[in-house]
Amino acid sequence: MLKKIERRVRVIVTKPFKRPKNSHNNKPPPSPIPPPEEEQPTMEPHHSKRPPTGPFLFPKTQSTVLPDPSQFFPRSLLSTPLPTNSFFQNFTLKAGDQPEYIHPYLIKSSLSSLSISYPSQFHNSAFIYQVFVADLTISAASDSGPQKGHIISSYSDLSVTLDLPSSNLRFYLVRGSPFVTASVTGNTPVSISTIHAILSFGTSNSNTKYTVKLNNGQTWLLYSSSPINLTQNGLSSITSGGFSGIIRIAVLPDSDPRYESILDRFSACYPVSGDAFFNKPFCLEYKFQKKGWGDLLMLAHPLHIKLLSSDDCDITVLENFKYKSIDGDLVGVVGDSWVLKPPSVSMTWHSIRGIKEESYDEIVSALRKDVEALNSSAITTTSSYFYGKLIARAARLALIAEEVRFLAVIPAIRKFLKDTIEPWLDGTFNGNGFLHDGKWGGIVTKQGSVDSGADFGFGLYNDHHYHLGYFLYGIAVLVKIDPAWGRKYRPQAYTLMADFMNLGRRENSNYPRLRCFDLYKLHSWAGGLTEFADGRNQESTSEALNAYYSAALMGLAYGDTHLVATGSMLAALEIQAAQTWWQIREEDTLYDNVFTRENRVVGVLWANKRDSGLWFAPPEWKECRLGIQLLPLLPISEVLFSDSGFVRQLVNWTLPALTREGVGEGWKGFVYALEGIYSKENALEKIRNLNGFDDGNSLTNLLWWIHSRGDENEEEYGGGGGKLCCDVYAGGGGGGDRILHHLTLGEPNSTPPTNGGLPPTSEEFSSSSGDASSSDPSSRGEGIPSIHPTVHFLTPEEADPPPPTPMEDESSNGEVAEGGSASSDGALL
Repeated sequence: MLKKIERRVRVIVTKPFKRPKNSHNNKPPPSPIPPPEEEQPTMEPHHSKRPPTGPFLFPKTQSTVLPDPSQFFPRSLLSTPLPTNSFFQNFTLKAGDQPEYIHPYLIKSSLSSLSISYPSQFHNSAFIYQVFVADLTISAASDSGPQKGHIISSYSDLSVTLDLPSSNLRFYLVRGSPFVTASVTGNTPVSISTIHAILSFGTSNSNTKYTVKLNNGQTWLLYSSSPINLTQNGLSSITSGGFSGIIRIAVLPDSDPRYESILDRFSACYPVSGDAFFNKPFCLEYKFQKKGWGDLLMLAHPLHIKLLSSDDCDITVLENFKYKSIDGDLVGVVGDSWVLKPPSVSMTWHSIRGIKEESYDEIVSALRKDVEALNSSAITTTSSYFYGKLIARAARLALIAEEVRFLAVIPAIRKFLKDTIEPWLDGTFNGNGFLHDGKWGGIVTKQGSVDSGADFGFGLYNDHHYHLGYFLYGIAVLVKIDPAWGRKYRPQAYTLMADFMNLGRRENSNYPRLRCFDLYKLHSWAGGLTEFADGRNQESTSEALNAYYSAALMGLAYGDTHLVATGSMLAALEIQAAQTWWQIREEDTLYDNVFTRENRVVGVLWANKRDSGLWFAPPEWKECRLGIQLLPLLPISEVLFSDSGFVRQLVNWTLPALTREGVGEGWKGFVYALEGIYSKENALEKIRNLNGFDDGNSLTNLLWWIHSRGDENEEEYGGGGGKLCCDVYAGGGGGGDRILHHLTLGEPNSTPPTNGGLPPTSEEFSSSSGDASSSDPSSRGEGIPSIHPTVHFLTPEEADPPPPTPMEDESSNGEVAEGGSASSDGALL
């Protein structure tokens, strides 16, 4: 169902991290854990003080393939958009009894009980996965009537709360907590069982801490907010008398007694939810809501540790306190507020290094042919994925034409883009189109609303960022070259973006918050509403990157600083995650050495598994694995594959696979593109001899890539005398943010563009660039003066299109940030 055939970025960061205060000197909090406070909703909707005007929605549909969410969500949440690619998605599908990985535990809910597994790993050269074993199972000891399944009473970016109504149990499942925390009400007897044998069971004098040693080598610690009388019954069961209060359960890592004092010390402070905020310039802040006494102990994965800014938050990293995980060691962090800052990434329309003029002719020759071949009436596919790729492929030609100054082809490309994009936005496309689903909240396709396998599962919310990212790329370029068109179709464009990039938490939104992006793992998931034993998955990180990159470019085209900032941030995080978990260097130690030795890149990454195979290809098709992590080939691809040493390892690992019979020319093109990073001339010769290209790629695009690699002795960025075309975000948040929107060609001190800094329209291209077939140098812009970029700082108020869309100021209780409006769900609301 989930085949895929193709699919990066950077963010702009401003503040360094503070050194955390040392929390080790804090006095231990009083024990026991305080009793639970009166339960309050952990996820309250934000209410805008300004009434929103109606957003654009595609025609509504009643899907015949979507599951019914009412079994697992209370009525209060059913009226809001629901997550479709979440870390807890299995809890919402079918019987809701497949496990999910809530770091560091696999959690499985079944009827009136919840099972906890501290998983071991199985690995070989083809895959790695964590093994679920019900190490401990918590339930009510007495039979209080018919057993019912769980209810998701609340959820947030970093947590989900499961209620077991028939057991009087509520579980606060907060990602990265070394404890599983349960609230028990109604003076309920509690049962804790295991599939292992209990070797020893003991308690402290106060009956608020118990130690359980199992015959699998594990030691578990149980803490309670008030004395609880637990007794062992038989070989594998522990029960209590009636109890109301908080119970916390944690495995002792490696059964090492050195860690026990740390767990003791932080056992009295427990998290009930966690949210992520973008309300500081170019950083992501975690805030955990906590109860109890003392400081909060959480766990950070390797990318967290890399990005944590100790200058901006009061945390202490316990480097030697670790839990094992498929994602790498999880390290203790003390503090209820974290700040993460990825390396900065600028959003550029064109190549980062530029292209030397002597390379223009070869690119222009291919560009002429590729543009002449554009014919919207000849497109036979009705797939939202493949159609989107064709749109984005043509949009690439327009930007390459700008870069090599062959502007005469822009009108033809503009016509093709309008002819292919408009029917999807107007609802006039034959055989397919976009519709709105109100059950879960989002866009589906006509085909996908009646066939779960159509459009690669788009109707089940699979791959939304992939498909819509391609459309957004084409839209961004079309808005850039035709602002009048952009003004007309702005509502539809922002609706496509909001489907997967809505930042808001408002109850009257039409889309869930960040549909695909996981704010704890810091990358996207593509799995949609399909139950998988290993949780969510993502194959192509480069297509995920393309989605956020394209959204940022659309922000540039519209003068929307908030959208540029958000797209840049998500793109930067996606790049960091891809380099951490998908790209495997020979010297890496994150994965088992058997898997590392045989793989340079992961095929499909699951929450609980690493697979060398792809949805559409076996592990031996290494060229497909490389290609699916590179396509589409864009300026941002250079950032994704910025480690030339790793690129050489990856290409050398892949090249032998190209000798296999039947290898597609399109996949070879991606291999040669990466080879061009360190061996430009060899790669160029191979690309010239290709007989075909991926349907989202072209000879023009491959030649552009190779000729923008620069020379080996040049500096990393901008060397070689080529044109450095950068449209970058330059602001720091708020209404005064600026965009270096358009680097114009002209003399150093020329006046700003008369069109407010917007790129020329296609009419201006047509009138200034001559006929496409002309051999006159001026038809390629060669009569333009030598290149001295004139930078015009475009503020949102100066932009010709409508004012920037709002991004919710998350520090203001849901009010729209200053300078925005509550006008559309298609904005970042």
